[in-house]
Parts: sequence; C-alpha cells; structure tokens
Amino acid sequence: MTTITDRPPGATEWFQRAKKIRQQQLNNLAQCGALVSHLSRLVHMLQCERGASNIWLCSQGQLYAAECKASRALVDETLSAFHRSLNPPSALSGSALCERIAMALDDLERLGTLREAIVNQNITAHLATEQYSRTLRHLLSIIPQLNDSIDDPQIAGRFVALYSLMQGKEWVGQERALGAMGFTQGHFSDEMRQTLVDRIEAQQACFEIFLTRVNAGMQAAYHAHAQPQGDIEKLRRIACTRQPANDKGATALNWFTLQTFRLENLRALEEDLIADLVVDVQERSDLQTEPPFLMGEDNVLPLFPDKALLPLVRQQAREIERLSRQLASLRDTLDARKTIDKAKNLLMAHQKMSEEQAWGALRKMAMDKNQRMVDIAQALLTVKTLWQLTPKE
Repeated sequence: MTTITDRPPGATEWFQRAKKIRQQQLNNLAQCGALVSHLSRLVHMLQCERGASNIWLCSQGQLYAAECKASRALVDETLSAFHRSLNPPSALSGSALCERIAMALDDLERLGTLREAIVNQNITAHLATEQYSRTLRHLLSIIPQLNDSIDDPQIAGRFVALYSLMQGKEWVGQERALGAMGFTQGHFSDEMRQTLVDRIEAQQACFEIFLTRVNAGMQAAYHAHAQPQGDIEKLRRIACTRQPANDKGATALNWFTLQTFRLENLRALEEDLIADLVVDVQERSDLQTEPPFLMGEDNVLPLFPDKALLPLVRQQAREIERLSRQLASLRDTLDARKTIDKAKNLLMAHQKMSEEQAWGALRKMAMDKNQRMVDIAQALLTVKTLWQLTPKE
C-alpha cells in the first residue's frame, strides 16, 4: 500500500508553487478591483459632464454653466486617481487589455480639446455627445478584458454582473442625453426616436443579465430604486410619439433630473457590487495563508479521516465539472459581447456607418434571419476576408 512517505520528491514544491500562483492571481485581482473602482467613478463623472455639456449646448449656453464647470473639476480629480490605479502595471497583462487601456487613454488625452469646443460653442450637442460616448465605450471595454485572466467562476460571475450593470447604466446615460436634446430643442426626429428606443432596449437587456448574477438583496435594491418610474415612462412616451411643448427647457430639465436620480441609484448599486468583489477577493487571499494541503506532507490525507478516498475524489470531480460549466457560461457571455463589438467595428470601418447604424444593421440581419445577433456577428467575421466590402466614398 502506498503511503505518504512514498510520494515522489517534488510534491511539496508543486504545492508551494500552486500557493504562490494562486496568491499572485489574488493580488492581481486586488489591483484589478482597485482599477475597476476608479474606472467606474471616472465613467460616472464623465457621464455627468456629458449630460451637463449637452444641456449647455442645446440651450445655447443659457443653462447648466455652473454644472459644467463643477463636473469637469470632478472628472479631473477622478482621472488622476484612475491614472494612479494603472501603476504598477504588473497585473494588467495581455495585449488586448493593454490596447483597450491605450485607446481609453488616447481619448482622455483629447478631452481638453473637446471641452474647449464646448465652452466656445463650436461643436453641436450631437457631436459632443458622440465623442463623450466613444470615450466611455473605450473605458467600459476594459472590464471584459480583465475577466479573461480569472479562473474562479464566482469572481468571474461578479465581473459579468458588474460589466452588465455598468453597460446598462451607460445606455441610461445616453438615453438621458438624447432626451435632453429633444426636449430642449422641442423636437424629436425619427432617427432620434429610433435611437432612443434602441437605448431603452439595450439597457433592459444588460439589466436582465445583471439580475441573473446577483443576490436577492441586490435584485430588490434594483427593482426598488433603479427601475424607471412613472414620470420617466410618461416622458418616454412623449418623446417617442409626439413633439414636446416649447416650454423654454422646463421639460428638458425635469427629464434630466429624473434620469440623473436614476443614474445615481445605479451608481450606488455599482459601488455595492464593487465592494462585494473586493471583500470576496480579500477573504480568498486571507485563506491562502494557511491552505490545508500545505500543513505538512504527513497531514494531507488525515484531513479526511472519516471519508473513503474514492468517494471524495468523485465528489471533487463532480464539483470541478460543475464549476467548469459555470465558468464556460460566464465567459461565453463576455465572448458574445466581444464578437458583436468586433462585427460592429467592421461595419463602421468598411461601410462608414455610425455605431448606431452598425448596431441597427446587425439587429436587422439577426431579425431577418431569425438568428442570434452573436451568430450573425460571427458569420460576418468568419467571411470578412472574402466579403467584398468597399468603403463608401
């Protein structure tokens, strides 16, 4: 009968190596958690600046001057903290992640030029909103890339929930911006109405994913504080069905206030979710100080004195299989988002479509063929080298 003393040399070293790697992963996750916290705050402050700038431009500089100034100061403050969270970069490995960070930083470096154009009213509200939204899109795209290095299903699930919440919140922010433009100008074009409907549908899809990945308490908090209330629904119907009254911006400010309150509640959920993530990572890190299998070679099997070894191995195998299926499902969710984004960027690059047009084209193809959008996106990417895409003049 083989005993512990017969174990080949090197087993202890491999256990120690496993502990070291696991601890490094947790340390990296701790840094990622700090990055996500600063990133989410920066996103929120940029959303505030976008909204205030939108009202300022649509009112020809008559409204929200003080709010614009204050929001810019808050963005600058959070931007400094975000930059600090990127150092040291040891946990931020992988070319795709580094590219996402680089794209976000490149947009942020152009923020001063955008602000100058807004202050001088040398840019339309629509174009300013697009530029803010592009920067926010690049910032949010960092989150899925962080998830690629996670091999723990529970933590991966938290990242999926967080990304879905943050993306849904961004769609709410874009809905706020669109509504503010229409109500301030006293007119909603057909294109604005369709975009508004798309933003409403997109946020609902994100929040549905979020709700499947969080506990009952957070679900209750969302339903109680973050769902659109009756006043928002009433203004939505006006925006989508008829032209608003010309009331010198009163309805626009009401719309903006209601949506801002909703965004603040979503932000509170974000903070709770990030806090839970950080605590979970810290608790797992603390457990690594005394892992059972490193208490000494002679103590490995005696940890289970009353259990036969074969049933224990079978139980562990079933648990590993279950966790593997769960992790695969979580990664599929993020992979689908990445595939759709790549196909959307392909249409934007080769067909000179806007982001909204590319998204609409993918949705229409999926509906016409009665297929999932991710399947349509994958088909486009698979044949892109054969697909005769001629850039429009």
